[in-house]
Amino acid sequence: MSDTLEQAAAKLNEKMDGGFDSSAKFEITGMGAIILDANGARVGDEDADVTMTADAETFEEILSGELNPTAAFMGGKLTIDGDMGVAMQLAQALA
Repeated sequence: MSDTLEQAAAKLNEKMDGGFDSSAKFEITGMGAIILDANGARVGDEDADVTMTADAETFEEILSGELNPTAAFMGGKLTIDGDMGVAMQLAQALA
């Protein structure tokens, strides 16, 4: 499972083209977590300004651009805990 997380972190690094001014954590249910901050994306589970939780399928759809993060949140597929402003910044950066 960590290979999947490593690949997802690499894909996030490509999409973000560098780091992120704040810190965010993607918790993928049953798999683990990815941290995104000024150093880029990596597998980890430290505290962050915002934590977004989704299942692996939803996370992959968001990462691939098939699913808008805002739509995922509104549809109940993505939960957000923490700074909603940071979550909105990240959604814009991933679009």
